[in-house]
Amino acid sequence: MFATMTRHHFLGGGGSEVADRGGRIGAAALWDPPGRWKQTRLEELLMMPGFVRAFGRRVARGQQVAELMKQHHPEEPHWYLAVIGSDPTVRGGGFGHALMRSRLDRVDAEHAPAYLESSNPDNVPYYLRFGFEVTGEIRLPDGGPTMTPMWRPPR
Repeated sequence: MFATMTRHHFLGGGGSEVADRGGRIGAAALWDPPGRWKQTRLEELLMMPGFVRAFGRRVARGQQVAELMKQHHPEEPHWYLAVIGSDPTVRGGGFGHALMRSRLDRVDAEHAPAYLESSNPDNVPYYLRFGFEVTGEIRLPDGGPTMTPMWRPPR
């Protein structure tokens, strides 16, 4: 699913970053620049086969979750951190920090806000250290995780 989203949406927006050490990728982040967080109809169509493979019969539920996330997404132009993740074998090695710092330096240079949703409550303090603030919660249906939307004002 992430490969599909990266190929058909994020690469074109210039918000894909990786952190590596010695040629080994340790983490990756997918950001949308201001005004680009919504997928176009064409992108949605191109991504559909990948979503069907990833979700199978639950593809309708996946779309329901996506619509719920859109309803809570701020409309003000902002940088959007859609995905960040690291290889578990190098977690704690500074890869995620390097990715966050790199993009947030650009965000700050543009005096732009940033937004993310954390699916893991344990990660909220991590994002707080970068200046994000909790703005509420999004309860996903059918026992899904509670998402924590977070906003970082312009600096």
